[in-house]
Amino acid sequence: MEELLPDRLKRLWQAVDAQSLTKEEFEIEQMRGLGAYRRVWTDSLRLKGHRGLQKSLLWELGSYVGCEDLTEVERRAKHAMEAAKDEWHDRVRPDDQAAVERYYDSTDTTLYELMWWHTLSWDNSPLAYVTALKFAQQQGCRMCLDFGAGVGSGAILLKRHDVSMTLADISSPLLQFCAWRFNLRGMRAEFVDLKQHPLPSEAFDLILAMDVFEHLYDPVSAVAQLSASLKPGGFLFGRFGVEDTEDQPQHIVHDFAETLEAMNKNGLARAWQDEWLWGHQAFRKM
Repeated sequence: MEELLPDRLKRLWQAVDAQSLTKEEFEIEQMRGLGAYRRVWTDSLRLKGHRGLQKSLLWELGSYVGCEDLTEVERRAKHAMEAAKDEWHDRVRPDDQAAVERYYDSTDTTLYELMWWHTLSWDNSPLAYVTALKFAQQQGCRMCLDFGAGVGSGAILLKRHDVSMTLADISSPLLQFCAWRFNLRGMRAEFVDLKQHPLPSEAFDLILAMDVFEHLYDPVSAVAQLSASLKPGGFLFGRFGVEDTEDQPQHIVHDFAETLEAMNKNGLARAWQDEWLWGHQAFRKM
């Protein structure tokens, strides 16, 4: 069974500590492993006829929003995080659940922000989705829910590797974009607008919550909903912690103690943790 990259890198660093591997050799192995993950990500998302991931994703975004000038699309994407911060401060009080939900349902800035993030131009953390894919393959997971699916890149990745996908979000604009992206690729998936429909009961053997919980008004309630949607023995895979940053005021949850306590109360036991790269964890429904 293929070793997950965070586990492999942790093991190799232990070899550095034991002086049976040099730091230079470790760095080469880390670059090699991240490069392999990057290729999986790129090959899954890049459209035919486009040589690079960045150009492909910008073309895709431009086609959707009706802008043929990819230089302009790139400009919007590069400034999307700053624009999103300003929009948030102008529109949202973090203690107002309705305002939080309206924000995600009324802005297209998130499209630009997430698609630029997924180009890997400035951050490789989207590659945690590849870890999730490898974990799913190890565990034989075939039915997956992407909770807080965003622009759907992670779901496309898993679907490319024969995992049946359901995408759920509170943002209707994001779900519409996800559906458009799947249709563009001739791939099928289910889409759930969480404002209108509940999640099905015991339907999934894997639920992804990738960089989602820090955005939730009520993460404890979300744990209960996701546990109910997991089949017995299924896994919840996500990141349940966040760095404080002024650039992303949308991160309204900073203390995850109650969330992790809710895991235990809802029968979810920690089964795996990335202790090296991005800090994601998997919890199993017992």
